[in-house]
Amino acid sequence: MGNALTPVTLFFILLLSGLVLMGVEIFVPGGVLGALAGLALVGAIVTGFIAFPAAGPFIAVGIIVLTGVAVAAWIRIFPRTQFGRRMTVSTDLSTSKAPAADLEGLVGKQGEALSDLRPAGFARVAGRRIDVVTQGELIARGERVQVLRVEGARVVVGRTAA
Repeated sequence: MGNALTPVTLFFILLLSGLVLMGVEIFVPGGVLGALAGLALVGAIVTGFIAFPAAGPFIAVGIIVLTGVAVAAWIRIFPRTQFGRRMTVSTDLSTSKAPAADLEGLVGKQGEALSDLRPAGFARVAGRRIDVVTQGELIARGERVQVLRVEGARVVVGRTAA
């Protein structure tokens, strides 16, 4: 029985595994590791009742509180660390705008479809490779196109009447 896993050992393994997986979830988002962390912590609670019958309720409350404190500390402390500042966005981009592409000057100019336009694709107009869209028609690669209008960053082209 020297190799048997005791409830006390299993408790500590599940508790540490749950806390480590919770920390790793921060770096590897997706929820799978977070779900495994939750399962490991619930397993630690159950095993805590088995390993320490008199202290089971205290262990359950302690794990829940420890988890909450760990998450709160992570949220408050991590962004202030050097590593946290490198991982997070520190600039408010809500008022930023895309650089002006100066596309308005292309209206009426002709070019060539660089890809099949179904209805979106790429064309070369005035020596520039531009993301374009047709009015619903399909235009084959290599056909001549003309810029009909520019709507913000959207360049609408049509087949030229050559």
